[in-house]
Amino acid sequence: MERTILNYFFIAGCILFLGIIIFFLRKNTLSLKYALIWLFSDLGMLILSIFPSVLAYIANFLGFILASNAAFTILLAFVIIISLQITSVVSRQSEEIKKLAQANALLEKRVRELEKNES
Repeated sequence: MERTILNYFFIAGCILFLGIIIFFLRKNTLSLKYALIWLFSDLGMLILSIFPSVLAYIANFLGFILASNAAFTILLAFVIIISLQITSVVSRQSEEIKKLAQANALLEKRVRELEKNES
């Protein structure tokens, strides 16, 4: 099978994406748990870039006429799953922040009461 410029462009994009993930990991702005999700997605994109016939096989297996339709459907599913996972994390952190703010308010009240009793 002949490689097109688009294949090389996607392969270069995957390598660049891998570099960005590693950069974020080194700067500690991305935790390893989330980096693994992006690393696996990058690996999938790289495989599809190197072997485009894999996408055609997946599309045929899933009953899509065009491989591009399968790619968009898989991408949409991936984005929905990532969004759901991120929403879950944000919800948990929001509850934790609320609990910490309440505990902090109670501690500040206690400190004011102790300061008031000392004077």
